[in-house]
Amino acid sequence: MLLASSSNFAIEKGKSENAVTWIKEFNIKNNNKSFKISVSKYPLNTLNFGSFDLVEWQGDWSIARNAFKKVSGKLNIKVIESGYHKKGNIVEAFLGMSKEYGKVYSGGKFIGTVIFAKRSGRWIAEKEKRI
Repeated sequence: MLLASSSNFAIEKGKSENAVTWIKEFNIKNNNKSFKISVSKYPLNTLNFGSFDLVEWQGDWSIARNAFKKVSGKLNIKVIESGYHKKGNIVEAFLGMSKEYGKVYSGGKFIGTVIFAKRSGRWIAEKEKRI
């Protein structure tokens, strides 16, 4: 079975190791499904929301989204839950030219959005909006 994965979810810089540990423990207690998560070596800087550590995960989308919202509230940190796509040109999506959208949470509350683009193989925040 092929598992979903993402490399552009993000956790507030300096708090990612604690958050990843919490997410792993949360998954074991509540889901006990295959879910791998690790902090990548790449940062993500935003103007409106601060600096983040990008996180790579592999598993189920619903587990990832739920865990990121929960860890934001439990540890009172900022996270970006991404992987949303605008409906549009299927060719652009297939070639990796389409944009990805992310929701920003702080303390478990939705505070804004980020539009991601890939530059030189790395994710960058192209546009941001506070809610």
